[in-house]
Amino acid sequence: MAYKKTEHYDEEVTSELVKNYRNSIGLLGEDPDREGLQKTPERIAKAMQYLTQGYSLDAEAILNSAKFHEDVSEMVIVKDIELYSMCEHHMLPFYGKAHVAYIPNGYITGLSKIARVVDVYSRRLQVQERLTHQILTAIKDSLNPHGVAVVIEASHLCMMMRGVQKQNSVTTTSAFFGQFEKNETRSEFLKLISAKLH
Repeated sequence: MAYKKTEHYDEEVTSELVKNYRNSIGLLGEDPDREGLQKTPERIAKAMQYLTQGYSLDAEAILNSAKFHEDVSEMVIVKDIELYSMCEHHMLPFYGKAHVAYIPNGYITGLSKIARVVDVYSRRLQVQERLTHQILTAIKDSLNPHGVAVVIEASHLCMMMRGVQKQNSVTTTSAFFGQFEKNETRSEFLKLISAKLH
Protein backbone atom coordinates (compact mmCIF):
# COMPACT_ATOMS: atom_id res chain seq x y z
CA MET A 1 0.00 0.00 0.00
CA ALA A 2 1.43 3.40 -1.01
CA TYR A 3 2.12 6.04 1.62
CA LYS A 4 -0.35 8.91 1.52
CA LYS A 5 -0.05 11.98 3.70
CA THR A 6 -3.31 13.72 4.51
CA GLU A 7 -3.31 17.48 5.04
CA HIS A 8 -6.06 20.07 4.79
CA TYR A 9 -5.54 23.36 2.98
CA ASP A 10 -7.79 25.86 1.25
CA GLU A 11 -7.85 24.50 -2.30
CA GLU A 12 -8.55 27.87 -3.95
CA VAL A 13 -5.73 29.60 -2.05
CA THR A 14 -3.37 26.72 -2.77
CA SER A 15 -4.18 26.79 -6.49
CA GLU A 16 -3.53 30.53 -6.79
CA LEU A 17 -0.30 30.32 -4.80
CA VAL A 18 0.93 27.41 -6.94
CA LYS A 19 0.52 29.56 -10.07
CA ASN A 20 2.42 32.43 -8.49
CA TYR A 21 5.27 30.30 -7.15
CA ARG A 22 5.61 28.42 -10.45
CA ASN A 23 5.89 31.76 -12.24
CA SER A 24 8.41 33.02 -9.65
CA ILE A 25 10.63 29.96 -10.13
CA GLY A 26 10.68 30.63 -13.88
CA LEU A 27 11.46 34.33 -13.36
CA LEU A 28 14.42 33.39 -11.17
CA GLY A 29 15.95 31.49 -14.09
CA GLU A 30 14.95 27.94 -13.23
CA ASP A 31 12.82 25.46 -15.12
CA PRO A 32 9.64 24.78 -13.09
CA ASP A 33 9.12 21.61 -15.16
CA ARG A 34 12.45 20.13 -14.07
CA GLU A 35 11.88 16.90 -12.12
CA GLY A 36 13.09 18.25 -8.79
CA LEU A 37 10.93 21.37 -9.07
CA GLN A 38 7.67 19.99 -10.45
CA LYS A 39 5.99 19.72 -7.04
CA THR A 40 7.87 22.61 -5.44
CA PRO A 41 5.21 25.31 -6.11
CA GLU A 42 2.60 23.18 -4.33
CA ARG A 43 4.96 22.45 -1.44
CA ILE A 44 5.71 26.16 -1.00
CA ALA A 45 2.02 27.04 -1.22
CA LYS A 46 1.17 24.60 1.56
CA ALA A 47 4.19 25.55 3.65
CA MET A 48 3.30 29.24 3.50
CA GLN A 49 -0.27 28.54 4.57
CA TYR A 50 1.07 26.58 7.53
CA LEU A 51 3.60 29.27 8.44
CA THR A 52 0.92 31.98 8.39
CA GLN A 53 -1.91 30.04 10.03
CA GLY A 54 -1.92 32.53 12.90
CA TYR A 55 -4.20 34.81 10.87
CA SER A 56 -7.05 32.33 11.39
CA LEU A 57 -6.48 31.92 15.15
CA ASP A 58 -7.85 33.99 18.03
CA ALA A 59 -5.40 34.46 20.90
CA GLU A 60 -7.98 35.74 23.37
CA ALA A 61 -10.30 32.81 22.65
CA ILE A 62 -7.40 30.42 23.31
CA LEU A 63 -6.61 32.06 26.66
CA ASN A 64 -10.27 32.16 27.67
CA SER A 65 -10.75 28.47 26.82
CA ALA A 66 -8.70 27.58 29.91
CA LYS A 67 -9.38 30.52 32.23
CA PHE A 68 -9.72 29.60 35.90
CA HIS A 69 -10.46 31.60 39.03
CA GLU A 70 -7.56 31.43 41.47
CA ASP A 71 -6.69 33.72 44.38
CA VAL A 72 -2.98 33.88 43.67
CA SER A 73 -0.94 36.98 42.93
CA GLU A 74 2.59 35.60 42.45
CA MET A 75 4.44 35.90 39.17
CA VAL A 76 3.77 33.13 36.63
CA ILE A 77 6.57 32.69 34.07
CA VAL A 78 6.72 30.51 30.98
CA LYS A 79 10.22 30.89 29.56
CA ASP A 80 12.16 29.52 26.59
CA ILE A 81 9.08 29.20 24.38
CA GLU A 82 10.40 28.35 20.92
CA LEU A 83 9.11 30.59 18.17
CA TYR A 84 9.40 30.60 14.41
CA SER A 85 8.15 33.51 12.36
CA MET A 86 8.50 35.18 8.96
CA CYS A 87 10.01 38.64 8.57
CA GLU A 88 7.48 40.72 6.64
CA HIS A 89 10.19 42.75 4.94
CA HIS A 90 12.02 39.93 3.16
CA MET A 91 9.80 36.87 3.76
CA LEU A 92 12.70 35.12 5.46
CA PRO A 93 12.41 33.33 8.81
CA PHE A 94 13.38 34.58 12.21
CA TYR A 95 13.48 32.24 15.16
CA GLY A 96 14.28 32.23 18.84
CA LYS A 97 12.66 32.15 22.25
CA ALA A 98 9.95 34.06 24.04
CA HIS A 99 9.79 34.55 27.80
CA VAL A 100 6.34 35.51 29.08
CA ALA A 101 5.16 36.36 32.59
CA TYR A 102 2.01 37.68 34.20
CA ILE A 103 0.84 38.46 37.73
CA PRO A 104 -2.71 37.09 38.18
CA ASN A 105 -5.56 39.27 39.30
CA GLY A 106 -8.14 36.64 40.18
CA TYR A 107 -7.67 34.51 37.05
CA ILE A 108 -5.02 32.22 35.62
CA THR A 109 -4.86 30.39 32.30
CA GLY A 110 -3.47 27.02 31.25
CA LEU A 111 0.30 27.19 30.83
CA SER A 112 0.15 25.68 27.34
CA LYS A 113 -2.16 28.52 26.31
CA ILE A 114 0.64 31.03 26.83
CA ALA A 115 2.79 29.09 24.36
CA ARG A 116 -0.13 28.90 21.94
CA VAL A 117 -0.54 32.69 22.05
CA VAL A 118 3.10 33.01 21.01
CA ASP A 119 2.31 30.73 18.05
CA VAL A 120 -0.81 32.68 17.09
CA TYR A 121 1.18 35.85 16.50
CA SER A 122 4.48 34.35 15.34
CA ARG A 123 2.72 32.34 12.61
CA ARG A 124 2.14 35.51 10.61
CA LEU A 125 4.21 37.92 8.56
CA GLN A 126 5.82 39.83 11.39
CA VAL A 127 8.33 42.22 12.83
CA GLN A 128 9.71 41.21 16.21
CA GLU A 129 8.77 44.50 17.84
CA ARG A 130 5.07 44.13 16.98
CA LEU A 131 5.05 40.43 17.87
CA THR A 132 6.28 41.26 21.38
CA HIS A 133 3.49 43.78 21.98
CA GLN A 134 0.76 41.59 20.47
CA ILE A 135 1.54 38.78 22.91
CA LEU A 136 1.46 41.21 25.82
CA THR A 137 -1.81 42.81 24.71
CA ALA A 138 -3.62 39.48 24.29
CA ILE A 139 -2.72 38.39 27.82
CA LYS A 140 -3.53 41.80 29.28
CA ASP A 141 -6.94 41.98 27.59
CA SER A 142 -7.95 38.39 28.36
CA LEU A 143 -6.82 37.96 31.96
CA ASN A 144 -6.79 41.55 33.24
CA PRO A 145 -3.67 40.77 35.30
CA HIS A 146 -1.71 43.04 37.62
CA GLY A 147 1.10 42.96 35.10
CA VAL A 148 2.47 41.30 31.97
CA ALA A 149 6.05 40.99 30.70
CA VAL A 150 7.30 39.66 27.35
CA VAL A 151 10.91 39.33 26.21
CA ILE A 152 11.84 37.83 22.83
CA GLU A 153 15.35 36.89 21.70
CA ALA A 154 15.60 35.99 18.02
CA SER A 155 17.97 35.48 15.11
CA HIS A 156 16.88 36.89 11.75
CA LEU A 157 17.87 35.17 8.52
CA CYS A 158 17.35 38.45 6.67
CA MET A 159 20.42 39.70 8.58
CA MET A 160 22.32 36.41 8.41
CA MET A 161 21.85 35.30 4.78
CA ARG A 162 21.72 38.67 3.03
CA GLY A 163 22.35 42.35 3.72
CA VAL A 164 24.89 42.79 6.51
CA GLN A 165 25.39 38.98 6.84
CA LYS A 166 25.95 38.98 10.59
CA GLN A 167 25.52 35.33 11.56
CA ASN A 168 25.89 35.74 15.31
CA SER A 169 23.60 38.69 15.89
CA VAL A 170 20.60 38.28 18.19
CA THR A 171 17.77 40.81 18.50
CA THR A 172 16.09 41.28 21.88
CA THR A 173 12.76 43.06 22.32
CA SER A 174 10.72 43.59 25.46
CA ALA A 175 7.34 44.91 26.54
CA PHE A 176 6.10 45.51 30.09
CA PHE A 177 2.72 46.40 31.57
CA GLY A 178 1.44 47.16 35.07
CA GLN A 179 3.56 45.86 37.95
CA PHE A 180 6.37 44.99 35.54
CA GLU A 181 6.85 48.68 34.83
CA LYS A 182 8.31 48.93 38.35
CA ASN A 183 12.06 48.36 38.44
CA GLU A 184 11.93 45.83 41.29
CA THR A 185 9.38 43.54 39.62
CA ARG A 186 10.95 43.86 36.19
CA SER A 187 14.40 43.05 37.63
CA GLU A 188 13.04 39.94 39.36
CA PHE A 189 11.53 38.74 36.07
CA LEU A 190 14.71 39.39 34.09
CA LYS A 191 16.78 37.59 36.74
CA LEU A 192 14.47 34.56 36.70
CA ILE A 193 14.45 34.19 32.91
CA SER A 194 18.26 34.39 32.91
CA ALA A 195 18.72 31.82 35.67
CA LYS A 196 19.29 28.11 35.05
CA LEU A 197 16.91 26.70 37.65
CA HIS A 198 16.55 23.19 36.20
